[in-house]
Amino acid sequence: MTTVTTMKCACESCLCVVSLSEAIQKEGKYYCSDACANGHPEGKGCGHQGCGC
Repeated sequence: MTTVTTMKCACESCLCVVSLSEAIQKEGKYYCSDACANGHPEGKGCGHQGCGC
């Protein structure tokens, strides 16, 4: 059995892969940042290098 420790951010346009231990969990989904978890208020991106969400 393999234990999953990382997962792609649940935000569709986001390219980030997050560690489940560090991810922001909201409604059973895992996000890389508050911006992604909150649906990008004011169009704010996650700010991670190389990601254009």
